[in-house]
Amino acid sequence: MDGYYAWMIVATALVLMMTTPALALFYGGMTRSKSVLNMMMMSYIAMAVIGIVFVLWGWSMGWGGDGVGNGNGKLIASPFHMFGLDGVSHANYIFVLFQLTFAVITAALISGSIADRVKLSAWIVFIVGWVTLAYFPIAHNVWGGGWLYSKFPNLDYAGGTVVHINAGVAGLVLALVIGRRVGWPKEPMRPHNLTLTMIGAGLLWFGWYGFNVGSIVFTSDALKDPSKFSAQFYSETGVTFMNTTLATMAAMLGWLLVERLVHGKATSLGAASGVVAGLVAITPSCGAVNTVGALIIGALAGGVCAVAVGLKFRLKMDDSLDVVGVHLVGGIIGALMIGLVGTDKSPQGVDGLFGGMNGLFYGGNLTLLGHQAMGVLFTLVVSGLAATVLGLAIKYTIGWRVTEEDEVEGIDFAQHGETAYDLGTSTSRFGNALGSATGVKEGVSA
Repeated sequence: MDGYYAWMIVATALVLMMTTPALALFYGGMTRSKSVLNMMMMSYIAMAVIGIVFVLWGWSMGWGGDGVGNGNGKLIASPFHMFGLDGVSHANYIFVLFQLTFAVITAALISGSIADRVKLSAWIVFIVGWVTLAYFPIAHNVWGGGWLYSKFPNLDYAGGTVVHINAGVAGLVLALVIGRRVGWPKEPMRPHNLTLTMIGAGLLWFGWYGFNVGSIVFTSDALKDPSKFSAQFYSETGVTFMNTTLATMAAMLGWLLVERLVHGKATSLGAASGVVAGLVAITPSCGAVNTVGALIIGALAGGVCAVAVGLKFRLKMDDSLDVVGVHLVGGIIGALMIGLVGTDKSPQGVDGLFGGMNGLFYGGNLTLLGHQAMGVLFTLVVSGLAATVLGLAIKYTIGWRVTEEDEVEGIDFAQHGETAYDLGTSTSRFGNALGSATGVKEGVSA
């Protein structure tokens, strides 16, 4: 058990790194140079705000076990049952922190769909409301013994529904509610620094091993018998590590193949996006499939997500950094494919949800696929409704968008008083003093 707790500390740190700096770099490189700081700040702000919210009432709503109407199996859990971790043993803090990092990155993922155009204050209000109305209830129903778990249990090893479909549908709603960036799609809005994006993608891949491999759930027999505990621990961590790696490799190649066939070139952005698509798709299924299944899921996700990303131009939907095409589509693929290529020979076959039931391609029937589809549908409805209500409420009260002038001139300086690369301007600490002495307008190079 000591080795398990040591690993969970490492896994939690790895998932924490996935938001900052990994996601911040990945998204930051994909934006324009005048908005890179704002994009990265949205991830950092999500880290601070959602982390505190999770400890205050998020853990209680997701895992507190006090559903409205008393007890588990309920649609909503009480935010007050374990408010501020009241009643949570110190020994369980590691697991609380591990789940905290999941909530943080889920909220941060949404920011990619609305890059370059929203006020930081509106972003903060939204993520607090959204995790309360969508993330925590969905986590409660998929992982915490809620209504969905009791009626239609579905396999989601590390967050295909709870994290990726959840964030993807919220990103879709906000992209529609807030509207397109000024000049999109007529003006080219290419990534300004693909080196940052490639580094971010590599760090995401590295951190994802904490995400997936750290999500091990032990059977009751393993918790009672040290020998069974060790056997399950080594088996399950090895399989999830292998499946995560293989699916990601296959997805990167699948994305690049589609790019080569459609556009004639295989791009570095395509490689980075393919990596993330594969990681997303294998997240719900890494414990439920074998190596062949992982390769199939990865290759399918890479190719389909590449096509899905291109559809935003035809649909005229400004999903700035492809949150919908990668996370929503990839998450749905990963969740549903369990119903086709899931096998009782995989580690998660021992979790008892389905009594060792196989996916359709391994001799099973449609029951598992149906349960997986219910998990997807539940997430789409709850997250979509929450994002719609909150998105419209913010739009017609405090407002989402910066002014058109600030968006065109640069949201970094408008929102933060800084620029990412113009080190010689009066926005630097020494430049401000020089500007005051010479009468140079703040924010304009002398």
